[in-house]
Amino acid sequence: MKQRHSIFLLCASVLAGCVDDRSPALSHDAPAALGVAPRETTTAVPLMLAALGPQVIGNVLTSPSLSDAMAAAAGRTASAKQQDSACPKEMVLVSGQYCPEVEHKCVRWLETEGRYAYFRCAEYARPAKCLRERQSMRFCIDRDEYIPPGESLPAADQSWTDAKRICESLGKRVCQESEWNFACEGEEMRPYPYGFVRDAEACNADRIDIYRSNGRLSDLREGPDGHPGCTSPFGVHHLSGNLEEWTTIDGTSPARPAMKGAYWQPSRNHCRAAQTAHDEYYHGDETGFRCCKDVD
Repeated sequence: MKQRHSIFLLCASVLAGCVDDRSPALSHDAPAALGVAPRETTTAVPLMLAALGPQVIGNVLTSPSLSDAMAAAAGRTASAKQQDSACPKEMVLVSGQYCPEVEHKCVRWLETEGRYAYFRCAEYARPAKCLRERQSMRFCIDRDEYIPPGESLPAADQSWTDAKRICESLGKRVCQESEWNFACEGEEMRPYPYGFVRDAEACNADRIDIYRSNGRLSDLREGPDGHPGCTSPFGVHHLSGNLEEWTTIDGTSPARPAMKGAYWQPSRNHCRAAQTAHDEYYHGDETGFRCCKDVD
């Protein structure tokens, strides 16, 4: 009996490793800033149990806590497989209930005077408030900004018309602004992709060394491996900073563009913020895009 109790504790300790309480699903700011994904150890646990023999397996799995943990782990694996099959490998499945109108209340500003007074929010009240009925959304979005074949950095100096042409050539489309919003903030309606508290180190943003001697912007864009903490609840990268991304404003005909996410300069970098002053032909050193796609 003492031996079985020891084995039970061993199995329980292994199962405890299946659920990482630092994962983005269980916390708001720090884990997303670290880019931590839920751990998958569903293979190791059955192998451990199999090594203990069928009699012990039967006794161990009668424990509600252990069987529930294994069921949850299996559910996460099934969900991951569903996502893998729903979207191409370079894309992420975004699925859930989107809020069309959100109230975000800033409780602490980075600056209250000077050039950036009441412009960049250091901390937003939590939780955010949804002001309209949520809508079901399900689509695929590129995990990273578009990178041309053979290149290591995302394409810059792109217009909305460039984005439309390239996305369509890939069997995709320019993202709707609402899709981009949801991919950035998740169902929690985060003001920043990584949470409610602004983190100057999380994303490629808040840079002040942005101009060259000739007055043009310095090229400070980075590739997919840069700033892993700049990841949204759905696992989409660089939705704040890096390049300002083209989207299409929902319901406009003819289509009107909006730029989202800002770039590496000090800016709002808020998921809902949009730059709408430029037309579909504008392009600059700071402009890029990613594509979306309907789920097959």
